[in-house]
Amino acid sequence: MRPALPARRGALALLLATLAGGAHAEGAGLLGLVRRMRGQDDGEGEFERDDDGRGSVVLPPGARSELDLAYGDDPAQKLDVFIPAGDGGRRPILLMVHGGAWMVGDKANRAVAAAKVARWLPRGWIVASTNYRMDRRAPDPLQQADDVARALAFVQRRAAGWGGDGDRVLLMGHSAGAHLAALLAADPAIAERRGARPWAGTVALDSAALDVVQIMEGRHYRFYDRVFGRDPAVWRDNSPYHRLAGTPRPMLLVCSSRRQDSCGQAERFAAKAQAAGARVQVLPVDLNHGGINAELGRDARYTEQVEAFMKSLGLS
Repeated sequence: MRPALPARRGALALLLATLAGGAHAEGAGLLGLVRRMRGQDDGEGEFERDDDGRGSVVLPPGARSELDLAYGDDPAQKLDVFIPAGDGGRRPILLMVHGGAWMVGDKANRAVAAAKVARWLPRGWIVASTNYRMDRRAPDPLQQADDVARALAFVQRRAAGWGGDGDRVLLMGHSAGAHLAALLAADPAIAERRGARPWAGTVALDSAALDVVQIMEGRHYRFYDRVFGRDPAVWRDNSPYHRLAGTPRPMLLVCSSRRQDSCGQAERFAAKAQAAGARVQVLPVDLNHGGINAELGRDARYTEQVEAFMKSLGLS
């Protein structure tokens, strides 16, 4: 099924804005992308991607990196860690999960880690950016959430060796990565099964997939059928809203006020979690979907709003 016309136009505008901002289409020209957004091609929704271009992270003086650390046996189960200069001890850790429609993307893409490293390493944070297993034909978000849980447990185990504190981890994800982070927050048993301990809090950057059942029962982009299938039981298993159990750790749900499908879901999820006693904040931001990721660490007002949440957790 195709989305309603206003949503399709909004997503098309989002795509064009992303391209105008310098994102690169992987193996497709502008015409091909537009056709996919119009439903003329069964694409994976490139508008959900992080910036496709790989970009080097510029480290502050004295900082160091450990790249492609394996947290599992699969070649995709790797993460990068960026460590600030000086002696640590109880440094907070930001664990970033990239987006990309559950089918594409990479921990080293420009919008994922560069601005976050530039902002938070000088402030004493360790920043980690993780990959997870993907499949363009039949992605498995629950397997991907399990990978994020493995990465979280790995970071917590290795934290002391980097001068960090494994109990002071902030889990953050963008787009599809925000959905995966929200799954772990909603149902911490996913992380516990992989040996992860409770983490400080979660930041979901413009997920718009917090209620998968609502998405699949309405008009939606065809690539969602590839991701979530046709079984309502699978929809519920993949839905943070429906998996919400108990009282999750504090959450910040950042949503684009320019999208029709983002802030509404965030508000509904927050209301349900708050009813269970959780501290969940919704932060609407006047940026497009890609900008919510790329501008974090660069846009002063937006970044300070996220930092206020970090400080409320005692992480700075």
